[in-house]
Amino acid sequence: MSESTPSMSETDPEPLPLRPFRILGPAEPATPFLFSSPHSGRYYPPGFLAASQLDPLAIRRSEDFMIDVLFSSVVERRAPLISAVYPRAYVDLNREPYELDPKMFREPLPPRANGRSLRAAGGLGTIPRMVSEGRLIYPGPIALGEALMRIETIYHPFHDVLRRRLAETLAQFGTAVLIDCHSMPSSARNAAPGLRPDFVVGDRFGSSCAPELTECAVRVLRSLGYCVSRNKPYAGGYITEHYGRPSFGLHVLQLEVNRGLYMDEEAIRLHEGFEPLKRSLGVLAGELMGLRIEPPAALEEAAE
Repeated sequence: MSESTPSMSETDPEPLPLRPFRILGPAEPATPFLFSSPHSGRYYPPGFLAASQLDPLAIRRSEDFMIDVLFSSVVERRAPLISAVYPRAYVDLNREPYELDPKMFREPLPPRANGRSLRAAGGLGTIPRMVSEGRLIYPGPIALGEALMRIETIYHPFHDVLRRRLAETLAQFGTAVLIDCHSMPSSARNAAPGLRPDFVVGDRFGSSCAPELTECAVRVLRSLGYCVSRNKPYAGGYITEHYGRPSFGLHVLQLEVNRGLYMDEEAIRLHEGFEPLKRSLGVLAGELMGLRIEPPAALEEAAE
């Protein structure tokens, strides 16, 4: 970064030109299913790019490139798709709200922050220190106010709308099912020696959703010819763990898609596998949405 370029620790937080999320699909619940894509945001604010020591391609290494578009056929089935606008490198929506690494900031963390998070210590907190492959985003500490601005104006609004949509769906149908959509590097391996899965289906080891959802996803994807792993190496992040409450009628299933199936990971561009994969995900969505997930007995009794 040149001497004439101010760092984020020397300037006021950059104003946000875009709202923090997009919602495609019906305004009112038409199905108990919702889909989310918290890591596919691809608007990189100019001030953020100027403050980073990474080039415009390298900074995109942790982006779930075009995952929202891959799953967009769900909108035709009248399911809403909530996707991020700002990238994971800027603010990670699949973390606790204040999962922050104290070494990243010039000022001390506020009391509400989780400064002992292992994920934040590893550089992958709510405000990431690095993108994948251990590439550091910033040349030095940044202002705490910049981090708090991103959390207040991007993170909280995204989760506010997600909570509201889940609550409305639960009230109407007695159940709400969130499919949380992600991508993973093609180098990701299962615990099994040498296994590189095409998909990882995560349900927090059975705690975040009804088992028939997980079983359906695994069965359908395998029937389409894909290698599928369950919970390894990704069992589900904050969204899966925080919102998945099957005993209350709230179900969350995380899907990780191998990026090598649809994109050139070095050039960050789509290849010929994109359209076939999109069709496969449409088949998967149709099978999942065809399931009837019964409301918990306690909710049914309360409604009588």
